[in-house]
Amino acid sequence: MRKRLLALLFLLSSPLLAQSQDHWLTVQQTGVLRWCADTAGGAPYVFPDAKDPKTIIGFEIDLMDTVGKDLGVRPKLVLGPWEELVPMLRRGDCDTVVNGLEITAEREKVIDFSIPYYYFSEQITARKGDNRFQSLEDLRGHRVGTLAATLAEDILKSDPRVTVVPYPSPVECYRDLELGRLDAALLDGPIAAWYAAPNPNLSNTGEPIGESSYGAGVPKDSPMLRRKMNETFKHLIQNGQLEAIYKRWNLWTPAQKKLSALTEGEAEGRQNQKPWWKFIPLLIQRAGLTIVISCLSMALAVLLGFLLCYGKLYGGRVAQILCSGYIEVIRGTPLLIQLYLLYYGLPNLGIQLNSFVAAVLGMGLNYAAYEAEIYRSGLLSVPRGQSDAARSLGMTRHQSLWLIILPQAVRTILPPSTNDFIALFKDTSLVSIITVAELTKAYGEAATTTYRFLELGLVTAALYFAMSYPLSLWSRSLEKKRHAILH
Repeated sequence: MRKRLLALLFLLSSPLLAQSQDHWLTVQQTGVLRWCADTAGGAPYVFPDAKDPKTIIGFEIDLMDTVGKDLGVRPKLVLGPWEELVPMLRRGDCDTVVNGLEITAEREKVIDFSIPYYYFSEQITARKGDNRFQSLEDLRGHRVGTLAATLAEDILKSDPRVTVVPYPSPVECYRDLELGRLDAALLDGPIAAWYAAPNPNLSNTGEPIGESSYGAGVPKDSPMLRRKMNETFKHLIQNGQLEAIYKRWNLWTPAQKKLSALTEGEAEGRQNQKPWWKFIPLLIQRAGLTIVISCLSMALAVLLGFLLCYGKLYGGRVAQILCSGYIEVIRGTPLLIQLYLLYYGLPNLGIQLNSFVAAVLGMGLNYAAYEAEIYRSGLLSVPRGQSDAARSLGMTRHQSLWLIILPQAVRTILPPSTNDFIALFKDTSLVSIITVAELTKAYGEAATTTYRFLELGLVTAALYFAMSYPLSLWSRSLEKKRHAILH
């Protein structure tokens, strides 16, 4: 019995032991080095091959293949969203992060870094012929796009006179710059060289700004893995393989000559960020924007939803087909795709919406389909005898609808419609993909800056709860009144 208890204790504790051991031991045992990256960051880092989208290419793919050969292991790419790469590493989902991860003091609080494997600067991009932006000072008073949770975003946010518009990938950023939604963009040099330089409508302007470096992120509890990564990078620098990779991708710059002088521990981060609680006022401010978007979207959904319901129930044959078709198509396609089509698709047809208008329209047009079905069921719940009685008194169909049917249907309609409003509050988190800086977007920015996902997540959840709970109480009270009237 005692042996069984000891065996059980060992089995229960073994996952904890495995989790805390140096990742290099796991790599040796399995012969696999798992590394995290995000293809949304685009070229030239890690991205799908245009000729064969199933194949992932990029200079960091070549880099990790070479690292794997040098270490005698097989590199395995683990994909994840950019803002989640460091949390994935800390959870043990991968052994290292290699994806243009800047070495910063804030990140060094939660993970370790290898020596730098690439030096880069930031690059300003503007539309062709626009020579106004030659330095950071020239960006003041303008809308400037960049990638979210990057050094470039932090540089821009350090000047409150710059309106910063963060994007999940460089493609959308440079597209909005072409369309005139942005005045300029500030991104890492390799990105600007890959996307902006060949674009006939864009131009990289001014001198490169600042200098930073990319390093391989490794867990804090894995000094052996960090040492192995450092030794491998040094070996690749000395034998010229790293230079060959960069030249193959047209990424070799004079700054890379500094790689040959690297020694372990030279990676320097930038100054510390402010504590997580300093972001609470920003979250509250963005919660206000969430309320505005939700109210305007719901107002549009109520108006359009009623028109769709009316057309489906009382319109002619063509109106019924069109209204039914709209409802089915909208309910059968994801809201995320609808937002993309409104913001990024319509410019191809010559229709250009700003992000706020696209967000309100997208949410309103989507929820109108659901509201229409709620109103339809509410109107149909009123006994047909009520309509017949109204008509017998000489009322027209429109009069009986507005004076007899609708007032009775409201009691049925309000509770589910209120629940829809609550759901809309939470669905506003999706509009961040079209650069609207609402509450969830602010949480993502703050959490990826401080890596205090738990504390900031609880504050954000509390704000959403504070916005939606009063509506829940109102909906519950309406349900009780309706139940009392029926009984």
